[in-house]
Amino acid sequence: IKEGTIPHEIMAKFGASKILLKPAVPGTGLIVNNTARAILELAGIKDAIGKSFGGSSKINVAKATILALANLKRSEEAEIQPALTDVSDGEAQEEKVDETE
Repeated sequence: IKEGTIPHEIMAKFGASKILLKPAVPGTGLIVNNTARAILELAGIKDAIGKSFGGSSKINVAKATILALANLKRSEEAEIQPALTDVSDGEAQEEKVDETE
């Protein structure tokens, strides 16, 4: 958690429910449905914007929210952008590029 929000946008799915979570500027608060809000508050997140799609089962939305939080990367990892490089057999492979060096 960086400055009370999540480090990057993330979407997760559990069952028929999907949830999209986006970082928000400080002071925005939690703009998500009640189920996701309870989980984000317990996780210590103060500012985030979210939307749930698909099934509205509270259990599935809760599990999708927990899955989204579990799959968040640290803020340093989220800033590293993937780059494409050529290889000898003519196919491109994805490679992480660290711009901090």
